[in-house]
Amino acid sequence: MSTQKTTAELPEQLITRLKRAEGQLRGVQRMLDEGEECKRILTQLAAVKSAVDQVGLLLITDRLRSCVAGGGTDCVDAFDDAVATFLRHATLSH
Repeated sequence: MSTQKTTAELPEQLITRLKRAEGQLRGVQRMLDEGEECKRILTQLAAVKSAVDQVGLLLITDRLRSCVAGGGTDCVDAFDDAVATFLRHATLSH
């Protein structure tokens, strides 16, 4: 059985992930207010960024699945465009 969310469930999943990232970001603000160590703040910022990047990747994946399932003929172009847009604004490095 697949654990992948259906298209109808995806917006709720994405909102949940964004709310979690929002909470992490509030935590970073609190850390700054409290004079927390730089390394710990940077680690939390990286976690927030990763969480937001995952939302983007899930959104792209869902759009591709929907296009293919709907018999779309321009799915490759739409996927390439979405990935190009995502990569213009994301930095996926380790």
